[in-house]
Amino acid sequence: MSDLVVVGRIRKPHGIRGELVVELLCDEPEAIFAAGRRLFLSPLRPGAAPDTVEVGSARPFKEGLIVSLRGVADRNAVEAWREREFLVPEDELSPPGADELWVHEMPGLRVQLGDGALVGEVVECYELPQGYLLDVATERGIVSIPFVDAIVTDIDREARTLTIDPPAGLLEL
Repeated sequence: MSDLVVVGRIRKPHGIRGELVVELLCDEPEAIFAAGRRLFLSPLRPGAAPDTVEVGSARPFKEGLIVSLRGVADRNAVEAWREREFLVPEDELSPPGADELWVHEMPGLRVQLGDGALVGEVVECYELPQGYLLDVATERGIVSIPFVDAIVTDIDREARTLTIDPPAGLLEL
């Protein structure tokens, strides 16, 4: 099996029949959360194998979905699943576009300025309500860079580089 990619995050139970409110972290939710689709749940304990689940149904809800899983019909059964992630093998997803990345690909990316000058290397990627924040190791220490179109001007998956146009002061420690 190929690497597993995060496609959704369980936010909370919904109702009394074991349904879940799911935050979407994918571009093709209709296919990924289709009835009968096999998904994996991130393990409850580090090092444990992911649990296999099957989608019973999914319907739109606010910015995400309400998802039911086959064989799960009790709110108490899913109460402890908050913040667990739904995972899918990478080879079962449409590949990202030339200027897109999977979140798990970000650590290790080289960060450079438009003129090619090296800024550093991405060491961590955090998801915040406003979007993603990259911690970049530079010669002078860690700098946090928002992953937004106004700053990240180019992504080269093949070369594993991000080109940035930082506002004044962003790279100062």
